[in-house]
Amino acid sequence: MKKSIFVFSIAVLLFSKISAQVTINGAILPAKLTQTKTELILNGAGVRTKYFIKVYVGGLYLTSKSKVAKDIIAADKPMAVRVHIISNLMTSTNMTTAIIEGFEKSTAGNTKPIQPKIDRCTKIFKKEPIKVGDVFDIYYVPKEGIKIFKNGKLQDSAIPGMDLKKAIFGIWFCGDPVDENLKKGMLGL
Repeated sequence: MKKSIFVFSIAVLLFSKISAQVTINGAILPAKLTQTKTELILNGAGVRTKYFIKVYVGGLYLTSKSKVAKDIIAADKPMAVRVHIISNLMTSTNMTTAIIEGFEKSTAGNTKPIQPKIDRCTKIFKKEPIKVGDVFDIYYVPKEGIKIFKNGKLQDSAIPGMDLKKAIFGIWFCGDPVDENLKKGMLGL
């Protein structure tokens, strides 16, 4: 009896260690993120590939798991996307260009209504050099807006508006996302 309890305890400890994080292409994504007292769980993760080059690992964090992209885009609930840079080809200039292209796709080319908010977002990625290992957390906090952290440091005050939230999460989850395989991975498909 004692032996089976011991084996069970070891199995639980091993499982909890395994489920505590996910490693993809050397990037470690924690199983949970916490922002403004809300615990978010890793919904899924994948690799952003551009021209056959793996440039970052992305993870989607939600209050409860979901595989429905349109519901994620529309939800007025706390959530986050983690972007972990894994290629030295992802410079500040390239990241800014990628974000602008993502907004174009997400809004079907109609960025004008939120252009000042997009400009604030892109300014964050231009602020300082981006290097391998940098981690960007893009949080949506209801009634506050989008908060972007680089390596755990808030880069600007919250950028308000559901319009921006929908557009920024649409970069990864709209009908024409920046990377279909990354979308599937982040949705846990």
